[in-house]
Amino acid sequence: MRHGTPMRESLFETLIGAAVVAVAGIFLWFAIDRGGETQSQGDQYELEARFNNVSGISRGSDVRIAGVKAGIVKSIVGDPERFEAVVTLSLDEKWALPDDTDARVSTDGLLGGAYVALEPGGSFDNIPQDGSGEIKYTRGSVDLLTLFASFASGSGGDGASDPAASPDATADDAYPDEDYQ
Repeated sequence: MRHGTPMRESLFETLIGAAVVAVAGIFLWFAIDRGGETQSQGDQYELEARFNNVSGISRGSDVRIAGVKAGIVKSIVGDPERFEAVVTLSLDEKWALPDDTDARVSTDGLLGGAYVALEPGGSFDNIPQDGSGEIKYTRGSVDLLTLFASFASGSGGDGASDPAASPDATADDAYPDEDYQ
C-alpha cells in the first residue's frame, strides 16, 4: 500500500475540475454576452425588404454585399395582409445602396447557414438612409427538397416529358420545323 498518494491525487483532480468549470463559465459568459447582440452599433441605418420565403434566415443572420458582411438581420415579422415576411436589415452607413438593389436569401453551400445577399443595381438614386428605405426587388429562399423533386419528376425516364416522343406533339405544331430552317 502506498501512503499519502490518495490525498495528493484527490487535490490534483479537484484543481483540474475547478479549472474546467472556470473555463466553461467563461465560455458561457461570452455566449450570453454576445449571443443576443443584434442591435445596431455605431453608424448604421435600417431598411426593409419583403420576401415571399425567408426559410433559414433568423434575427442576427448576416447581410452580405459581394460576399462581405455589411450588416445583420434585425427583425422578421409577417404581414398578414400581403402574406409576406418583412425583414428589417441593419447596414453600415458606408454602404450607400442604389434604389434598384436586389436582395435574395442565399446559403453557404448545401449545409451552410442562410444569409441575405444584396446585389447593388446601376441606378444613380440611392435608398434613403434615414430608416424609411425599402428594397423593392427581392427573391426568397429556394427549398432544396422541392428543387430536387422537380428535377426527379422532370427526368423520370418514362418519356412523358419529352415532346418528341409523342407523335401528336408535332402534328398540332402551328410552326413546323421547316419554318425554323
